[in-house]
Amino acid sequence: MEKVKSKAKQRTTEPRPSVKRRKPQAGTKWVYAFSEGHGGMRDLLGGKGAGLAEMTRAGLPVPPGFTITTEACNTFYSAGKEFPPGMWDQTLEALKMVEKETGKTLGFPASPLLLSVRSGSKFSMPGMMDTVLNLGLNDDTLKGLIELTQNSRFAYDAYRRFIQMFGRIVMGIDASHFERVWEEYKSQTGVKRNEEPSPEHLDAIVLRFKALVKEKTGTAFPTDPYEQLGQAIKAVFASWNNKRAIDYRNFNRIPHNLGTAINVQIMVFGNLGEDSGTGVAFTRDPSTGEKVLYGEYLINAQGEDVVAGIRTPKKLSQLADDMPRVYHQFAEIAKRLETRFRDAQDLEFTVERGKLYMLQTRSAKRSAPAAVKMAVDMANEGLISREEALQRVEPTHVVQLLLPRFDEGAKGKAVQEGRLLAVGLNASPGACSGKAVFDASRAEEMGLLGENVVLVRPETSPDDVHGIIRASGVLTARGGATSHAAVVTRGLGKPCVAGCESITVDPERRLFTVDGKITRENDIISIDGTSGQVFQGAIPTIATQFTEQKDLVTLLQWANQVKRLGVWANADYPRDAKRAVEFGAEGIGLCRTEHMFFEEERLPIVRQMILAAPEAASAIARGKETPALLQYRIALEKLLAFQVSDFKGIFQAMGNRPVIIRLLDPPLHEFLPRFDDLLRETLVLRLLERYPELRKEETYRWFLDEKLLDQETVQRLRAGDTGLIRERQDLLRTVDSMREANPMMGLRGCRLGLIFPGLNEMQVRAIMIAACALAKEGVDVHPEIMIPLVGHANELQIIRQQLDKVASQVQEEMGIKVPYKFGTMIEVPRAALTADAIAQYAEFFSFGTNDLTQTTYGYSRDDAEGKFLLQYVNRKILPDNPFQVLDREGVGKLMEMAVSQGRKTRPDLEVGICGEHGGDPSSIEFCHRLGLNYVSASPFRVPVARLAAAQAALASAEKDR
Repeated sequence: MEKVKSKAKQRTTEPRPSVKRRKPQAGTKWVYAFSEGHGGMRDLLGGKGAGLAEMTRAGLPVPPGFTITTEACNTFYSAGKEFPPGMWDQTLEALKMVEKETGKTLGFPASPLLLSVRSGSKFSMPGMMDTVLNLGLNDDTLKGLIELTQNSRFAYDAYRRFIQMFGRIVMGIDASHFERVWEEYKSQTGVKRNEEPSPEHLDAIVLRFKALVKEKTGTAFPTDPYEQLGQAIKAVFASWNNKRAIDYRNFNRIPHNLGTAINVQIMVFGNLGEDSGTGVAFTRDPSTGEKVLYGEYLINAQGEDVVAGIRTPKKLSQLADDMPRVYHQFAEIAKRLETRFRDAQDLEFTVERGKLYMLQTRSAKRSAPAAVKMAVDMANEGLISREEALQRVEPTHVVQLLLPRFDEGAKGKAVQEGRLLAVGLNASPGACSGKAVFDASRAEEMGLLGENVVLVRPETSPDDVHGIIRASGVLTARGGATSHAAVVTRGLGKPCVAGCESITVDPERRLFTVDGKITRENDIISIDGTSGQVFQGAIPTIATQFTEQKDLVTLLQWANQVKRLGVWANADYPRDAKRAVEFGAEGIGLCRTEHMFFEEERLPIVRQMILAAPEAASAIARGKETPALLQYRIALEKLLAFQVSDFKGIFQAMGNRPVIIRLLDPPLHEFLPRFDDLLRETLVLRLLERYPELRKEETYRWFLDEKLLDQETVQRLRAGDTGLIRERQDLLRTVDSMREANPMMGLRGCRLGLIFPGLNEMQVRAIMIAACALAKEGVDVHPEIMIPLVGHANELQIIRQQLDKVASQVQEEMGIKVPYKFGTMIEVPRAALTADAIAQYAEFFSFGTNDLTQTTYGYSRDDAEGKFLLQYVNRKILPDNPFQVLDREGVGKLMEMAVSQGRKTRPDLEVGICGEHGGDPSSIEFCHRLGLNYVSASPFRVPVARLAAAQAALASAEKDR
């Protein structure tokens, strides 16, 4: 194989030895010139390549180049990291066309062509993969570059950057080695800033970098431009599967089989002097969504200087003063591109000696507030439709918008106390408090353990992404609002304060200083990404008011016009119901009555009822009146009054909306003291009974400190209560008798009402009294009574007969009719399998998918999530945690069967879901597909469910076209 000659006409078109050549594969096109592609080819050309192709088609000033496809990347991996057949030849042919267009030649000193080799997958992954710039430089082309530009400092700096970047990315040398050489030399020569070294200094640095490469790799730095190109392409392909890229894809649920395209493009230089520069811009503010050209730039710099945050850049608006002609040209191009792509664009540009070049356009990463505002504004501007606006906003954006924010009063107090440490750039909105951590890996480790941490760095790099993902927020001393830290945190929905130049970060010593104050690792700090403020200590948060989010309210009104699924809420108290209505809930899908029983004034009555229940049930079966039965009835009567008040409050809050109330579900032992605690307390009391000399204040205090007795028990001991020990022994015997080996599959749900007569009847009486009373006041109430944990139709048949009598009796007593329904929760597989039989007695089904998932998998959720389930997900044994994302293949099939069979028996059967899956977008889409009537989620998740239901309807309509 020939070496590259000094003249272009003598150069070879063959790959260098390190790039193994294969026979061309007929019919496969691996390489596209920018002029051959278009914006709709993101799958094949990646987002960056498609954007470059579209800008080229639009006649914009794009440096010539070509794209190697994502298919080539995937084939590269399947072929053992070798180029696909014919790819290298197509690359060289495309390179010839670039050379012809530019009049420059790769490796030719008289007119050297320098290249950038940049990654670009279908979905934007900012900084996660690798880029090589200034490719094609060697000692010979360096001389040509100096002659061509008449700027030796620029040429040596470009060479220095190339060796450093190529050595790190392609040859695998740790970046710290180059940085150490660079910093040592600057220190020895008295140079402070990167832009200060003279050409002689930079020449010396180049020699030191070459020596470093030889020392670390055992080989000389490659000087053949074709070898450089082949190795760089391989390295960028390989970066698709580096750790940070994999972490980013995992977090954002981006498939791992898409591959990355590679864009090979001629270099244009923003570091040729004061008439050159480089920048990053957005056609709308990515933090707020405001319609304003937003971005940053640096004069006399290369692109990575802006993105990496090495230097704090200028605001883009200042470009109008520095380079007015360029600024106005750029502003016009930005407007054209947003209109052409019908979305906010993330743009990269370079100005070389007064001439503007566009290097990138892609859909802009944006914060949650920006995503909602942009979608609503663009729809109102006529740029997109309302349906498109709904699809532009992710459900996670809605969650982030409703997260708590810092209490302004508490912030003001912190300022007065001198706890405001610094103010930087408000790079990504939101607020958080956490432990200051100075290393990304430690941030990841602590975050995985559930600790709130704030990652503090001089500036972040793509290698920090695993820590950023797990951190609550990010603080950097350098970098701007378009730096790596800012772009990534906005995409992740995390707060970020960047460019906080008043702080000095020392990662080695794990601390930062500001005005003489030292903050060390694990000290608590608070950052406000909306204001850019950094505080010492924690700042309290307050809830965000939904009605204040005007754009979100508008968007969700549009969602209501599109969605088919109803969105209801799980609410146990009137305050929850009111919040649910505020969030847009159309009904209550689950009101858990057991939560009402835990109220402090009621729990003693509930316990009285439970303690009497076994003997009372026996007395009823024998037809005898006993003291226990009397006690049981008295307790039920007291609870009835409470329950009537509870249900009236919820019905009033919901107005004319339906309310599903679940009868008592959990095992009764949950309302009693824990057996182990009761046993310990009884043993202590027996000890005091046996040894009276221990009954003294010192002993009581010790028992309290050791949590062997509670305050109430000690008070009774001090008062000389002689009946205490017998009371505790009786309670212990009762609790022991009610213990079960597997209580979640024992005496609970519908079984309680069948075994303990009067319990279900009391609750239904309370529901109907409340409903009838409000109906008399003109309130249009719609109670639906849910009987839990039915596994056999006979259970429901018996209970339904009992409770229909109670409902009719109450209506007769109160002289008014109220429409009501009886239904059941489908939460065990047998109920789903026999849904046709159960539907004979149920007017509605509600899927309790938490328990249905447990019983289908045979998992105890608490044990599974704590012991093995997360490992299952990490090891890909399961695709998702089935308690968070509905298992369509197993649980979903049971649901599908239940809907189908149930509606065969009862065509008008109302079907919904009330487990946690009711707020999960993926699960909501599945519920839409099954034809459910509604999903029910916690009040806070109602806005998310409204958007997800609309998106499910739009996706379904798209499929049907």
